[in-house]
Amino acid sequence: MFVRPDNWSKLTAAERRQARLAGWMSTEGREFSSPEAKETYTRHAQRVADIIALKKPDQVPILPFIGGYFGAYGGLTPYEVMYEYDKFVAVYRKFVVDFGCEYSIFSGAFNPGRVFDILGYKAYMWPGHGVAKDRNFQVVEEEFMRADEYDELIADPEAFYLRRYMPRVFSSLAGLQILPPIWATMEMPMAGAFFVPLGLPEGQKALQALMDAGKEAFQWVLALEQAEGGALKELGLPRLPGGFTKAPFDWLGDTLRGTAGIMFDMFRQPQKLLAALDRLVPIAIRLGVETATAQNNPFVFIPLHKGADDFMSDKNFRKFYWPSHRAVTQGLIDEGMVPWQFVEGQYNERLDVIAESGFPAGSTYWNFDQTDIVQAKKKIGKWGAIGGNVSGAVLYAGTPEQVSDQCKKMIDDCGADGGFAMATALVLDHTTPANLKAMFETTKSYGKYR
Repeated sequence: MFVRPDNWSKLTAAERRQARLAGWMSTEGREFSSPEAKETYTRHAQRVADIIALKKPDQVPILPFIGGYFGAYGGLTPYEVMYEYDKFVAVYRKFVVDFGCEYSIFSGAFNPGRVFDILGYKAYMWPGHGVAKDRNFQVVEEEFMRADEYDELIADPEAFYLRRYMPRVFSSLAGLQILPPIWATMEMPMAGAFFVPLGLPEGQKALQALMDAGKEAFQWVLALEQAEGGALKELGLPRLPGGFTKAPFDWLGDTLRGTAGIMFDMFRQPQKLLAALDRLVPIAIRLGVETATAQNNPFVFIPLHKGADDFMSDKNFRKFYWPSHRAVTQGLIDEGMVPWQFVEGQYNERLDVIAESGFPAGSTYWNFDQTDIVQAKKKIGKWGAIGGNVSGAVLYAGTPEQVSDQCKKMIDDCGADGGFAMATALVLDHTTPANLKAMFETTKSYGKYR
């Protein structure tokens, strides 16, 4: 965990970022199996720190987001990845060694299936539960928050999540909906009444489910630590990213109101939607800060889902999506974090408004999917580090030569001034070993800043 120095309140955002980066880069207190692993850690961490600062490290870093492909490469089904933790650990090790990874891979496919079984999760379908065991998880588009519940969400978002959203999304936690306001515990004569619902059968069932899920989640995180911690100790692979949060619009639109619900809300009740987005800003900032601080890792992953060109007009993006997300990004920067924006879909029409954001130079990283990365370099690259654009289609259906050519072109087009990383356009579930190795090998041999 990162420990804030005593003078934290007096530090500027840039000074806080440097302190957090120094804590992540430090080898003190980290266990390495060899001097070579320790040296590798230092060198690779410095590369990332350099590109964030818009500098030119010794080599273009390779920062792919590997979703389910590491499991497929090791012969595992998505079901086995989620349920057989020991197999995950073995395959993780094989993948990072065989491909010569420079950083811990983004293991977004490694989710604790049994935890979701225990809780009766409804917001997603996952292998063996709604989709076949050889298919990856899928989000369920339902309105787990009703259109007439904005006032309740705005009044107390965390209470809404606890007593409305969670009982609807987790069938085993239905008992949480009978909890009274937690403020009832402030005085002894009233405190006892708060706990009465937890003694009822539905309350007891919810508590038991939470305990059972907690025990299983602990086994899952131990496996994750064995995989990523082992890669750090034996191979010197820094972990990326550290924390997690979401844009407020996506927070509401993904699993609360759903895509259709929030699109209707933009026109039927725009003021309540805007008020809810503003209300979620400090919570989104706190989530990113706390999760990253716990990992002593300043990089906060933010997947951008519903702000793409195809989802809404530029006018509505500027009104509904960007202001609250800009506030979250700036809030993270103020706390010394490095927002790691995973820009899904096309943001070609959004580049101008992002370029006008006023974020400090050397404080953000933008991983682009289908956005024209050359234009992104021109409009954002002066103050923000960028990466991405290695096509998932080419990685899946192309040839090694095509992958290599694409990587070389991006290095030529975007690497001249520094601040550039080689990265996949999307979270990679499907490719071939030869194509992925072409991405790694080309970057290592050709990836010098010109």
